[in-house]
Amino acid sequence: MTLVHIVFFKFRPDVTHEHKQTFVTELKKLKSLPCVKYGRLIVGGPSVTDPLERSKGFEIALVSYHEGREALAEYQASDEHHRITSTYMFPYKEDMMRFDFVVDQEDEHMCSFPVLNST
Repeated sequence: MTLVHIVFFKFRPDVTHEHKQTFVTELKKLKSLPCVKYGRLIVGGPSVTDPLERSKGFEIALVSYHEGREALAEYQASDEHHRITSTYMFPYKEDMMRFDFVVDQEDEHMCSFPVLNST
């Protein structure tokens, strides 16, 4: 069973571009956690939604895949996740939105990824 975890981040207006870039760099490190299915964790931004207002001011998005609720709970409880969110996000956030869902069995085949070549 695959669980998809999606988070949108909006920072206060006084937060620098450099800080946001550091946050993105740090978030990408979470893909190495064993509870992230096949290392599939994607961080992106800024929004290219047209019109931009439909993004509701959210600046950065994260999408990650986990092998069920237990793996997502492990991800959320990890020291790495706590370090990144408590250092780079919570003190600077204006808003955050999270949405998690279990992939339907009929769509599960779309969550089976080939092993990536690390070279």
